[in-house]
Formats: sequence, structure tokens, C-alpha cells
Amino acid sequence: MEFLASLKAQLKSKKDLKLKVKVTPSAPRSEIFDQLADGTLKVRLQAPPENGKANKALLKLLQKEFNAEAEIISGETSSKKQIRLDSREEP
Repeated sequence: MEFLASLKAQLKSKKDLKLKVKVTPSAPRSEIFDQLADGTLKVRLQAPPENGKANKALLKLLQKEFNAEAEIISGETSSKKQIRLDSREEP
């Protein structure tokens, strides 16, 4: 998936990155599986959309995939979210 490699390179050079994410909860497995034409990442999550479980699963998936701190900046109760990633790498 070239789009993930490109995003990782951007994060490495800029140290932080804002992403648009479209989440599908209660999926068979958790994965980043596609990117829309506008750059939005499509993510499936096993977690249900209740009591913040899907949001926690999303942040955990993104932190693992990008080796970065992740936080939801907008869309906590929506399937469309904005996420900020901050690189953990030392300068």
C-alpha cells in the first residue's frame, strides 16, 4: 500500500501530520485498507462504536502503524474524524 509508505515518509520529515479518517466499526478485523481520492484513510475496526471503544481501537491501530502518538482532533462521535499524529522519533 503505497499511500501508507507516503504518509509515513511525510510524518518522518514533518514530525506531525493531520489525517482525515473514515471509520467502519464492528468489522471482521481491524485494518487500514484504502485511501479515498481526497486523501481520507478508510479504516475498519473490530471494536463496536459504543463507550469510546472504536475510538480507542482507532488510536491504538494508528499508533502502531505509524509509530507515533495519535489524538482525535474532531469527529469523536462521527465515522469521519480528523487525527493528529506526532512522531515519537528523536531529532
